[in-house]
Amino acid sequence: MLVVQQVIANKEAYIKALAKRNFDATPVFEKVIALDEDRRGTQAQLDNTLADSNKFSKEIGLLFKNKEHQKANLLKEKTAQLKETSKDLSSRLAEIQEELATLLYTIPNIPHDSVPDGQSDEDNEEVYKEGEIPKLEDGALPHWELAKKYDIIDFELGVKITGAGFPVYKGKGARLQRALIGYFLDKNTEAGYKEFQVPHLVNEASGYGTGQLPDKEGQMYHVTGDDLYLIPTAEVPVTNLFRDDLLQEKDLPVCCTGYTPCFRREAGSYGAHVRGLNRLHQFDKVEIVRIEKQENSYAALDGMVEHVKDILRTLQLPYRILRLCGGDIGFTSALTYDFEVFSTAQDRWLEISSVSNFESYQANRLKLRYKDANGKNQLAHTLNGSSLALPRVLAGILENYQTSKGIKIPEVLVPYCGFEWID
Repeated sequence: MLVVQQVIANKEAYIKALAKRNFDATPVFEKVIALDEDRRGTQAQLDNTLADSNKFSKEIGLLFKNKEHQKANLLKEKTAQLKETSKDLSSRLAEIQEELATLLYTIPNIPHDSVPDGQSDEDNEEVYKEGEIPKLEDGALPHWELAKKYDIIDFELGVKITGAGFPVYKGKGARLQRALIGYFLDKNTEAGYKEFQVPHLVNEASGYGTGQLPDKEGQMYHVTGDDLYLIPTAEVPVTNLFRDDLLQEKDLPVCCTGYTPCFRREAGSYGAHVRGLNRLHQFDKVEIVRIEKQENSYAALDGMVEHVKDILRTLQLPYRILRLCGGDIGFTSALTYDFEVFSTAQDRWLEISSVSNFESYQANRLKLRYKDANGKNQLAHTLNGSSLALPRVLAGILENYQTSKGIKIPEVLVPYCGFEWID
């Protein structure tokens, strides 16, 4: 969330920046500033009351020592009144702080200057494209037909067990899925990311820490009996490993990677764009997360983009990179690049990764700080990226590598899955 002092200092600039998101910040900022003034005034009253109470307590001891009981008892009455006043002020202060935090949670992050104007994904800016789109043989099939033909993914069986959006991977399909996870993790660890295995459920504090709550509450599966949430991405548990931490500048950057299943309650819709692996309620993803010094975070973002590029080059999949516009960028992100792979059989681009810099937005929620060279505590910058999301990568491989003989496995994956063809 935003830092109140920065909102006060940059009010007009922030209002203008948030207009890119079609968010009218003026009335919200005015309320934030008024609440902060009330908070500071109440805090000052409380501090003065506590100071007077401490002062009188010391005087009472001296008066009793000097046998001035009448004066001591009068001060005791005043001290009792001050304790009641301080109790009321403490309660009022807690209410103001809670109201202020709740309000700040409703304000999205300030978009970076490079974020383009726009209302929807149609206004996103293509910044890079690489790879030749293969020419498929006559009769090329979309991945859901290929999955059925070669008996590697069973969507109907998933419906039987759970419901739509929960596929069952079988045989070489399951092995290819496992191969992709292993390959992505190896690429990430070779690049300096430390691997973590993390819980697949998180508590409410973790959801608030990374910004899924309250913004995306309706998109998360909620285990009501235990008040836990199934994770929508490994970003949530991995970043929350460092919640409430004070790191040392010499320990930065912190680079993490992890594989998890992901669970998302997507709104129901129909058509080819959501068929097969295009949109799922449960899917696998390998994630990278970085914690950086403020001045290094955008160089780190560029490095993460290059890292994902390298993985896609080795898979020899045609892809492009989009800079998301103000109307499409995520609630917590300051700048996001989406990677899309071209699905030749579907003749469309499929999103396979988002790489984002959240600047200090998540860190302020998480109370994640580092002590700089001058001994001053600073909010860290957090970043994350899909490296990579498996379903649409798998769809791209199945469709772009299909031949009349079967589906050829990308060369770099053969050592991981142990076969060269799905036939």
